[in-house]
Amino acid sequence: MPHSAPPPPPQSDTNGSHLTEPRASDLLEAPPAGTLAARRLEVRAALLLAFMGLLIVASVLYLMWVRGAFEATQRLTLTTDDSEGVSVGMDMTFSGFPIGRVRLIELGERGVVRILVDVPVKDAHWLRQSSVFTLEKGLVGAARLRAFTGVPEDAPLPPDAERMVLRGDVSAEIPKMVADARDVLQNLNSLTSSDSALASTLTELRGFTGRLNSSKGGLLSAVTGNETDAQRVTEMLDRANRLLKSLDSVAVQVDGVVKKADQQVLGKDGLVTDAQTAVRQLNALLQDVRQTVVKVDAVLVDVQAVAGNAREATTNLGDLRADVEGSLLKIDSLITEINQKWPFAPKEKEVKLP
Repeated sequence: MPHSAPPPPPQSDTNGSHLTEPRASDLLEAPPAGTLAARRLEVRAALLLAFMGLLIVASVLYLMWVRGAFEATQRLTLTTDDSEGVSVGMDMTFSGFPIGRVRLIELGERGVVRILVDVPVKDAHWLRQSSVFTLEKGLVGAARLRAFTGVPEDAPLPPDAERMVLRGDVSAEIPKMVADARDVLQNLNSLTSSDSALASTLTELRGFTGRLNSSKGGLLSAVTGNETDAQRVTEMLDRANRLLKSLDSVAVQVDGVVKKADQQVLGKDGLVTDAQTAVRQLNALLQDVRQTVVKVDAVLVDVQAVAGNAREATTNLGDLRADVEGSLLKIDSLITEINQKWPFAPKEKEVKLP
């Protein structure tokens, strides 16, 4: 048999101390150091993975809570003919604050787009029966879904309500703006062309400026167009000046006449003063006439009394006359009887009363 190699000498550490060689029994009983380290690494990795999973789950739950996944909502359906710019998850704002979120976009019957919006119950009181919903698209940025409420006292919007969206697309107005700009440019070209009305007006203005700067006629010649008409206008202006001077003198004379009339009528010894004096005298005369009429009324009352007495006296005289006539008749009959009885009666039987 070959000879076995002698055992290695004992090793010493850097400090000079000797290291004891491990025994075979110790090597069989204790696990190797690499296996223990691997197990510890696996445990740490498992704990790290579990922690990462918990962190991910917590993050997802937190995000869902922040996004309102666990709060009570009510469904609002918005209809439009084009859903361009609308995406799932976009907010519906009210006065700049998000009060709803788009959950689903679907194509309904007859090509109508249905936008399903979840509105939290705590924010649903901002939406009323008269609320208006708009989808606005600008040149820059994403589309915005907005809600407007004009009458806050109106009835609340019921759940599962369906409303139409009013679209406002700025980019859709660009072709119209381009067409309008093209029309404006064409109009500018027609205005600035050589045979346009503006060019003829500028030519006439240039001629007018030339006549205005000329030494013949000046402004009047430029306005009237020739020197003859300018001279006529000058003569008319001279006549008008003379007429104004004449009117000025006439106005001065009229002013003097008015002053004299004012003195004669409204002066101290004027007609108005005399009229006031005459009115005062007439008032005094009317007072005297009024007193005279009162006296005449008293006299008329006395005359009426005298007339009444005369009427009564006239009635008494008629009775007296009747009595006298009766007495005369009796005397006549008595004389007749005496004449018949007296033998020497006269021939004349007539009795004359005094």
